[in-house]
Amino acid sequence: METSLARRQRHRRNGGKRPRGGSAARTAAVAFPLFLFGTFLLVGMLGFVGAVGAYAVYAQGLPDPQETLDNIEFEQQTVVFDSSGKVELARFGQQKRALVEYKDLPPILIDATTSIEDKTYWQNAGFDPLAILSAAYDTVRGRARGASTITQQLVRARLLPPSAFEGSTYERKIKEIIQSVRLTQAFGEGVEGKQQILTYYLNQNFYGNQSYGVAAAAKSYFGVTDLRELTLAQAATLAAIPQSPTAFDLVKNAVVETDAKGDEVLVVPADSAIVLRRNLVLDAMKENRVLTAPGRRSAITDAELERAKKEKVVLARQATANWRAPHFVWQVRRELGEILCPQEPDNCEKIDTGGYTIYTSLDWNMQKTAEKWVKAAVLAPNQKSTTAYLKALKVPDLGWIQKLRGQNIHNGALVAVDYRTGKVLAYVGSASYYGTRKTKQFQPQFDVLADGWRQPGSAFKPINYITGFEDRTMTAATMLMDVTTDFGGGYVPTNADNLERGPIRLRQALQFSLNIPAVKAAFMNGPDHVFDVAKKFGIEFQNRVNQAGSSIALGTLEVHPVDLTSAYGAIANGGVLMPRSTITRINDRAGSQVWPLRGAKSVGTRVVSAQSAYLMTDILLGNTDPDVNPYWGKFSVEVKGTRVPAALKTGTTNDTKDLSAYGFVAPSTEKDGPAIAIGVWMGNSDNSKTKGVFSLESTAPLFEAFLEEALRNEEIGGFEQPPGIVEAEVDAFTGMRPGPFSSKTVVEKFIEGTVPNKVDDNKVGIEIDEATGDLWQDGCAGPKVTIGVLDLSDVEAGFPQWQKFNQDWVNRAKRGAGVRGGPAKGEKSRTSYFYDFGYAPYGKTWGAPFAPGEVCEPPPPSPPPIDPNIGIPCEPGGVIINPDGTLAVDENGNPIPCPEEPPVDQPAPDPSAEPSPPPEGSPTAGGGGRGRG
Repeated sequence: METSLARRQRHRRNGGKRPRGGSAARTAAVAFPLFLFGTFLLVGMLGFVGAVGAYAVYAQGLPDPQETLDNIEFEQQTVVFDSSGKVELARFGQQKRALVEYKDLPPILIDATTSIEDKTYWQNAGFDPLAILSAAYDTVRGRARGASTITQQLVRARLLPPSAFEGSTYERKIKEIIQSVRLTQAFGEGVEGKQQILTYYLNQNFYGNQSYGVAAAAKSYFGVTDLRELTLAQAATLAAIPQSPTAFDLVKNAVVETDAKGDEVLVVPADSAIVLRRNLVLDAMKENRVLTAPGRRSAITDAELERAKKEKVVLARQATANWRAPHFVWQVRRELGEILCPQEPDNCEKIDTGGYTIYTSLDWNMQKTAEKWVKAAVLAPNQKSTTAYLKALKVPDLGWIQKLRGQNIHNGALVAVDYRTGKVLAYVGSASYYGTRKTKQFQPQFDVLADGWRQPGSAFKPINYITGFEDRTMTAATMLMDVTTDFGGGYVPTNADNLERGPIRLRQALQFSLNIPAVKAAFMNGPDHVFDVAKKFGIEFQNRVNQAGSSIALGTLEVHPVDLTSAYGAIANGGVLMPRSTITRINDRAGSQVWPLRGAKSVGTRVVSAQSAYLMTDILLGNTDPDVNPYWGKFSVEVKGTRVPAALKTGTTNDTKDLSAYGFVAPSTEKDGPAIAIGVWMGNSDNSKTKGVFSLESTAPLFEAFLEEALRNEEIGGFEQPPGIVEAEVDAFTGMRPGPFSSKTVVEKFIEGTVPNKVDDNKVGIEIDEATGDLWQDGCAGPKVTIGVLDLSDVEAGFPQWQKFNQDWVNRAKRGAGVRGGPAKGEKSRTSYFYDFGYAPYGKTWGAPFAPGEVCEPPPPSPPPIDPNIGIPCEPGGVIINPDGTLAVDENGNPIPCPEEPPVDQPAPDPSAEPSPPPEGSPTAGGGGRGRG
């Protein structure tokens, strides 16, 4: 702020009178009505008279700008408490503030500030009409941006009454411009007036780290007490911060490095957002610098600007704060800014000067539990003695924690939200906020939950499937072919275990986290539609459009973990998303409640129907039931010795950079008891890979451990089934009505009106030869029987490009489980029964056998029966064979030869005559044999 000495000096220079304004101010006085006139003319609303009238109307009630700036006061800290009102979490207002005069501001700092914030600062009259029109044009084209000058920013922060923020944004903007013109007039003509405004601006800006004013920021961040000692890079960095002081807080973005002397220093990584913006400031100075332009005494060169972009951002040693639940406190500050200063929440000085008492939603006991278990999971495995560290935390020496040693996991986060109210109960944005050992992999002050962008992996799948439920195009029984498929462009997702299970129901696909059915469901739903539904669930994405295509189903788009946690809470809350909040009540310095207004209630937004939410809840509850899911079910949540209804879905990215677990527990039956939705993340702050760890080994046991301790004294109820849910028996494999060849059936839940009417037609009857198992044809040995066989030729008929891959799987599955193939590059997938070779709840079958590929062959014709009275003909030269197939022999054991062929003229025997008696010594009558050549 301007010092009293500076005010007196300015007063004397103006002869004891308030300056009337120079050419810039006089021009502004005329330009503004003309600007209004031009604007109203363009929209066809008013003419010149209306514009002048609008100027007069909007100027009414605005305070005198100079008097207001001269009398700004800074006082009284704001105190933050937990939900009980007994545990003090933090105090806002222990700010570092130092005031400087214009003569103390170095030219590089001034040029850096004006170049990035207001390139026409030295010429404009407090506002920039061309910039406003340009910004409006960009906004219409979908590239919204601001156009406020430095003067406007100062006005918005200091010179508008509270009533100015109650109307529309456009009305506030007009008042802002009016005050900017008046402020420019008040400070007199020429450069001197501009210098005074800039001095006020730099003295009142918030620079993060509780630093107000550029002098305080320079000392806090760089240990510089004389601004003229700032380097060019440091000046540009300070100029970059005011756009978003919370996000660009240098301490929050810093990591620990070791310098050339072996000392640990705080360094802001070169790829961080604030350093990138610093470089943008330096680039802007090439075009917009004034005081340091070539030819000026303080000139700098483009080469110097380029060198400054390579300078490391090294911070001075920081004093340790004493906040409890610090990541949560930062979220309180953010929300408090939105409540007290909705137009400039990131630059709200009322937080530090208003003397408010803030009551928050934080459950202090639950917070301590969360902090303890996150430290146990990610810090203990990296200690020299994990056992000793766990003992100090009073955590059992658990095997799953010991197994994380050497797995390159250095950070973790956990949030618990009451899904019925949206209140945040526990919040750990990174492990050990005050950890002294910062590295690229462990940046403890960075809030992964709210500021980090992390891939949720398979934890996103419920959003994909619930989209189909809500559209009534899918049910929990919908059959999907779990078959490796090329979805185009070489995109061939595989399951985590590289198995293909053929026909399965949606419930199974989600409970066992299969990837291929999820991608197919995204195709059926429409990937962009899934993206839009996710946004309705409160999930924010980095980009305005879905750039992942169908892979969105596998959680490839980065999200804020806290948003996905709230989305799970909406599922638990019957499809209603409650606004997430950290603050329950705000009292002013007199003790009067100023927020929320009396009678105001938090109102949720219905995202999906209660029926869709219930179906998804019912599916996810199976993941903590060992009888339903023997893999994830081992993480069942037990309270007071009893397993309670808990939903769980894990996520592991392909490169194992992000490990997560999301879910919720049935609400407490006790008064004011919690209804917890939880999100857990583990990984590294710099997005580096772990050593192949899965969520089942990391975040899932952390999920279980936290909930069991946090709820140990609660009575947990259940989830009430809403009206409109019915049950029906379906085939266990196809999800259709059981058919004559269904071997296994299950009872499934449906939204009323979506029960399948179609009888299972993926199993058809065929006739086979029971003796051979081949297809029947007349003449086969038999008996002929009818059996049911799989016929998957019409499955997924709406996507014909998938059917050749289905048929390839069928051809391999006919050979049994474990047969490799499919379009995936590298290691081929293998056919498998559901779930795998060791767990087949419906038997080692795909619901029915496949049709045999062979037709049975009729047996060869039998030889004509032998008449024992005639015997078998005996050819000359041969020997006699008895009817029983034995060799006829004489009394000496020698074969009896066939008689010689009778003479041609020998009369043929009379068929009617009795046969002649056989020769003596020959076999008995009828015993003749057939000779062999």
